[in-house]
Amino acid sequence: MRVTQSMLSNHMLRNLSNSYAEMGKYQDQLSTGKKITRPSQDPVVAMKGINYRQQVTEVEQFQRNIGEVHNWMDNSDAALDKATQAMQRVRELTVQASNDTYDEGQRENVAKEIRQLKEHIGTIANTKVNDKHLFNGGDTTNPPFEDILALEETDLGPATEADEVRIEVSSGVKLQANVLPGRVFNQDLFKDLEAFAQALEGDASKGKLGDYLGKFDDHIGNIVNERADLGARMNRVELIEDRLETQKVSATKMMSDNEDADIEKVITNLKTQESVHRAAMGVGARIIQPTLMDFLR
Repeated sequence: MRVTQSMLSNHMLRNLSNSYAEMGKYQDQLSTGKKITRPSQDPVVAMKGINYRQQVTEVEQFQRNIGEVHNWMDNSDAALDKATQAMQRVRELTVQASNDTYDEGQRENVAKEIRQLKEHIGTIANTKVNDKHLFNGGDTTNPPFEDILALEETDLGPATEADEVRIEVSSGVKLQANVLPGRVFNQDLFKDLEAFAQALEGDASKGKLGDYLGKFDDHIGNIVNERADLGARMNRVELIEDRLETQKVSATKMMSDNEDADIEKVITNLKTQESVHRAAMGVGARIIQPTLMDFLR
């Protein structure tokens, strides 16, 4: 086989080109920190990377959803706490007004405070956070009570499954984020408050003042029960949040193991390839024969 000068030159240039490509690959890995920069370099790594990245993205979305759930639950719990305090004050006034030592003027003053507390509870029922009404079921754009002064005439209706605001916090797991309105801020609550105020003003048809104590205790019990249910759901959200954080760490580690380059190994390979490249250039310079121009200098 005849070996010509052009064959030697072409082989040398091709090998140098391959050497430059290897150094370029290691330099890309060093600059990006990734094993590959194009799917064609390793389709298996690329496909696994897509799956791991999708899993991390999904977990991050669930974590954002849990943030929204916390917003609903924390504000609902704070509102129910204020409603409980207001009803406790109503109960105190009921016990005081039931005392026979109170005269007509004092009871009328109590009636005025009862009506103020009724409107205060109505304001709590209309609580709006992040442009959403918390206590109107799925209809978050409208307040449950349009007219605060006519609360006892508004009927929220029975709490149904459709009133629940459910947010997905894990794959296939949706949690109720809201408090059903009919169980706390219902028509009976405001009717009893108004009837008690009228009884304090001397309306004998509204019954004895002491009879309202049991009714208000029932309403307070309803609020406490809803807070207990809400607290149980908040505890579950924290457990799911911890599990999601663990899943994110695990998925991120798998994604890193799949995609990230071993920097120490890359630096070693790059230095080795540079040495090989210099040696190849030195050998190539010796192999190529001098031309006529070298003798004419």
